[in-house]
Amino acid sequence: MAIARLSDHEISERLQQQPNWQLRHGKLYRQFKFRNFVDAFGFMTRVALIAEQQDHHPEWFNVYATVEIWLTTHDAGGISERDFLVASAISALSMD
Repeated sequence: MAIARLSDHEISERLQQQPNWQLRHGKLYRQFKFRNFVDAFGFMTRVALIAEQQDHHPEWFNVYATVEIWLTTHDAGGISERDFLVASAISALSMD
């Protein structure tokens, strides 16, 4: 079953429900800041477990206490519902 790419309108609607996420370079983006590297790494570990469970893995970058996450569905050629599901689960980890 093919994964459907969301329209620009659908993305805008869903972003209203995920206010801490942004659209950057055609991907969902969010930056997280922590007290230190251990907290950032612990967060990444929890995200990794969600990503594996959802079979949808983020593009991410970590420097010391900062984690940047980019979500896109390569099979859909852009953002899909899967990206918003994972974004929501990640946001729940950060308690926002």
